[in-house]
Amino acid sequence: ESATAFGCLMSDMWLGESDCVSPEVFHSVLGKRYPAFSKKTQQDAQEFLICVLNELHEALKKVRAQLCKRRCVTDAKASVSETSIITELFEGQLSYNITCLECKTTTERPETFTVLSLPIPSKSGCSLQDCLKCFFQQDTLTWNNQIHCSWCGTKQDAAVKATITKGPQIIIFHLKRFEWQGTHKRKLSADICYPLSNLDLSPYSSPLSCKDAEYSLCALVNHAGLLDDGHYTAFCKHSVTRNWYSFDDAQVTEIPDSSVQTDRAYLLFY
Repeated sequence: ESATAFGCLMSDMWLGESDCVSPEVFHSVLGKRYPAFSKKTQQDAQEFLICVLNELHEALKKVRAQLCKRRCVTDAKASVSETSIITELFEGQLSYNITCLECKTTTERPETFTVLSLPIPSKSGCSLQDCLKCFFQQDTLTWNNQIHCSWCGTKQDAAVKATITKGPQIIIFHLKRFEWQGTHKRKLSADICYPLSNLDLSPYSSPLSCKDAEYSLCALVNHAGLLDDGHYTAFCKHSVTRNWYSFDDAQVTEIPDSSVQTDRAYLLFY
């Protein structure tokens, strides 16, 4: 039902004759599966995005598995396909290199991702590269975060460093603008400078994935306002004309490239 509603929304957007399209049907269908989003309260765009991607993946992988089963009846693995158009477009892979600081034994732990949540290292202003460096820098696991070293046989401090081993076709960055400070949550309004093209991820990638490590911005979600009282807008690049458009409720306007850089950016799509 969710995938069908999403398909109708895509058709209305690209083939319809209206100046704007309301996603209320898709929103209503998704709200049945995720009740938090059916209420008329402030919700987080990143959480909503993850729910949409998960819902579409689950629906479309089942369809693909059924098609495979019909075409390849003799293939025992056909019915357990876990891939979908969502994983093909958005799923990447990280490898965590974990080194025991006692015996220096190193292990690797792979992990798939669809959204990378990046810390913001400066309260005043920084670049997307600064956020990436902060995310991919080596970290030390101590105290409650110690690992169980199979070589030492006990819990030990460890050094951990992440590397991109498979870059997705579309990589989504979530800028962590909301953080806890003691018992209070606050929003970071730092101005983050991000490139519109030639984003190079090779410094954070394994050598084998470097050849596909350069990206261009295709969309972003902005958040204006405070924690519990805000407003979301989107900037999207038209895939044919290459022009940028601003989406603000029913207002859809063309904008120059110079307006795409904003201090309200919350989700970046490359």
